[in-house]
Amino acid sequence: MDALLLVVFAYLLGSVLFGEVVAKSKGVDLRAVGSGNVGATNVARALGKKYALLVFLLDLFKGFFPILLSRFYFGLDSWTTFFVGLFAFLGHLYPVFHGFRGGKGVATAFGVLLGVSPFLAVLSLLVWLLVFKLKGYVSLASLSACTFAVVLSLFLLPFKLFLMSLIIGVFIFYKHKDNIRRLLEGTELGFKG
Repeated sequence: MDALLLVVFAYLLGSVLFGEVVAKSKGVDLRAVGSGNVGATNVARALGKKYALLVFLLDLFKGFFPILLSRFYFGLDSWTTFFVGLFAFLGHLYPVFHGFRGGKGVATAFGVLLGVSPFLAVLSLLVWLLVFKLKGYVSLASLSACTFAVVLSLFLLPFKLFLMSLIIGVFIFYKHKDNIRRLLEGTELGFKG
């Protein structure tokens, strides 16, 4: 398999915004409801938990499947796997099929992490669940799990993959800048009721 083709495939697969696709199939403009985001959290607000779970799993798959292919053909500790994971994630953030206006990438990043290290992915998911249960904010849970994953990846992953997780983490924090501001102001949307 050609490494460049796999990176392009990862980006194109990442560029499919399943939140928008599912919402449009139900006659809903996802960008016009709730937070206006195209991820599973806003799908839950607009269509309910069943569709949110579907979107989450599809967005996760966008990160997971290309990493599996890259691991099989090029190995875990390779620059191809670094770029495949990064571009699957960036495809969700800046999708060619949707005018480069994408989502925040948490589910796709989780898929990348699951493909790279299931152990680290499960630990990060536990952090996400704990913070969400205690605080009720998806954004805070996502940022906490992201920070946890990046820090642990320094110790558990090859350097190339730590670097990938660090870059992804920076992008996730950047895409959550408005959420961070609202969390600090106490105006963030939560799922507390």
